[in-house]
Amino acid sequence: MHPLIPPTRQEIAAGAVHVPGWLSIDEQRRLVAAWREWAAGPAPMRALRLPGGRVMSVQMVCLGWQWLPYRYSRTADDLEGRPPVAPLPSWLIDLGRQAVRDAWDDPDAAVAYEPDAALVNYYDGAAKLGMHQDKDERSDAPVVSLSVGDTCIFRFGNAGNRNAPYTDLELRSGDLFVFGGPSRFAYHGVTKTFPDTANPATGLDHGRLNITLRVTGLDE
Repeated sequence: MHPLIPPTRQEIAAGAVHVPGWLSIDEQRRLVAAWREWAAGPAPMRALRLPGGRVMSVQMVCLGWQWLPYRYSRTADDLEGRPPVAPLPSWLIDLGRQAVRDAWDDPDAAVAYEPDAALVNYYDGAAKLGMHQDKDERSDAPVVSLSVGDTCIFRFGNAGNRNAPYTDLELRSGDLFVFGGPSRFAYHGVTKTFPDTANPATGLDHGRLNITLRVTGLDE
């Protein structure tokens, strides 16, 4: 699939690696086609409401476990009838393992990687994601982030607070970003999305799709 690590592979911080152009066009098309199915349900894509009442500008559909601010559930507890969450497909788990191997150049870490949840976010031209930590999991296994569609500015910070130091980098269609180890609980967010920068060959004419794979560490 990806036998060689591209020469532009860049370590942003310890354990945080950006690999531009990691996904082929065919793989991006597969993710877009699968997302359209996931978005239809049984727990469909939607904007989640935060505890304070604010509705997120990002729309989300989950696989394996439903993320709800700030916990996980096997059902979409925010919807009437609490529909079950769609399963995490094995091919996406395999893609996550390959991502860890290529980003970290560590076959052992890839073999040990067992993601059981995916948060699939859709950004329109106005959507943003504030600085936050992925800390609702009971595992410090790495997070794998895959980007398809419009380019965004991704801000990757430190584990101590939402402020500087941080690094702003462009995530483009096909890019891989993996963060774990000392950077697993670093604050991060999306400050801007650039409309109409998507490659129509992916099947996504506009907007940005971001798939993050996680190990929740949760029991049934």
